[in-house]
Amino acid sequence: MTKYVVRRLVQAIPLLLAISVMIFLLMQLIPGGPLAAYENNPNLTPEDLERLKAEFGLNAPIHERYFKWLGSVLTGDWGTSLVSKRPVLAEIGERIPNTFYLALTAFIGSLLISIPIGVISATRQYSKFDNFFTTLAFMGQSLPVFWMGLIVIIIFNVAIKQPDGRPFLPGGGMATIGADFDMGDRLRHLILPAAVLIFFNLGTHVRYMRSGMLDVMHQDFIRTARAKGLDEMGVIAKHGVRNAILPLITIIGLELPGLFNGALITETIFSWPGMGRLFFNAIDRSDYAVMMGVLMISAALIVLSGLLTDVMYGLLNPRIRFE
Repeated sequence: MTKYVVRRLVQAIPLLLAISVMIFLLMQLIPGGPLAAYENNPNLTPEDLERLKAEFGLNAPIHERYFKWLGSVLTGDWGTSLVSKRPVLAEIGERIPNTFYLALTAFIGSLLISIPIGVISATRQYSKFDNFFTTLAFMGQSLPVFWMGLIVIIIFNVAIKQPDGRPFLPGGGMATIGADFDMGDRLRHLILPAAVLIFFNLGTHVRYMRSGMLDVMHQDFIRTARAKGLDEMGVIAKHGVRNAILPLITIIGLELPGLFNGALITETIFSWPGMGRLFFNAIDRSDYAVMMGVLMISAALIVLSGLLTDVMYGLLNPRIRFE
């Protein structure tokens, strides 16, 4: 397996280079450009704009700009934010822990809920339990995230109040502004955005787990396990879940980059200071350096998540061999 992992990592280098070229070219095609915010400033003359273009290297040919940017990235200089005037890596470094905190909570919560529900729904097919959670799963997939976020804010932050008149749950931010660090306060701010992400992912996870279990429970090896006298819980846990979870692993591998890059809409609605909100603000302000940094990290996470998915497949399915 070690050789396989090393080979995949080496193969990822030209892939990431190709992705960087495409992202860089797409950035150049976006209307406006990095200096769009300055073009309507009456205090700046055309000569000032030309001077700024020369200062930022925007008047150089596109291939020269790309190789200059690539060389800086390889040496650890990802550029400077046009808005905050801070290094891009510093901006991203501050947001990654916040996104990790939210994403990990939503990811673990979704799996802890969806796997048991999917297993029970499959073993009790067409029961009231199965019908209820299948309907709930369809709702989770169908309802827009921004609508769900606004609804839970209206209910738990505006409509429902505590006895002292404060909102029942915070509707935005990661902590109470001006307050000292308090883990209880952090957890209360986490509840609504994490719940929205869990409910959104729950539909997909439950349906894949249920479908996988239904396929597995009719296989010959399951009948053989029962014929050997293994109790039903042992059949489900030892033979059923381990094989049924393989399709879900693929879905999780595809979702991981999106989770750790930041749920853009959820973080924006709840004012969560993570990668998603950083990327949204960068788009809104044409902060090209930050946009490039976030997109390249996203590309790297997608490549690594594909590798992680393949490795997990090999660990869970002994029939798979890495050669």
